[in-house]
Order: sequence, then C-alpha cells, then structure tokens
Amino acid sequence: MADNFDDILELGIVFKGSKGPKKDDNKVKTKAKKKKYVTGAHGSGSAKQKAKYREQRANRRSQHKN
Repeated sequence: MADNFDDILELGIVFKGSKGPKKDDNKVKTKAKKKKYVTGAHGSGSAKQKAKYREQRANRRSQHKN
C-alpha cells in the first residue's frame, strides 16, 4: 500500500481521455417523435387519445397566428 502511495505522489494519477465527439446519426430515438405514434395510427388507445389532445390543442384559437 505504501509503495502505491509513493508511486502516486511521484508520478501522479493518469486518467483515461475522452472517447471523442459524440456522433449523431439524426435518428428518431423516442416513440413520441415517430409519425405513427404522434397520429395514433399504430393502434394504441393511449396514443390515439394523445393524438386527439394534440389535434385539439393545435386547433385552439390561441394557437393560431393573427
């Protein structure tokens, strides 16, 4: 243990470098962004209900530009 401690004091601790920049493939990573899920077309009752609410929100007067 003391030998390791002396090595650390003399040489320091070396950490690994980063892997580099993260590459982005421009892929859709979540269901919420997929067209079928947003429109409720894939059959899920929950998705259909959410699509209905999205449509209602989009059609509100407050959401339209003057």
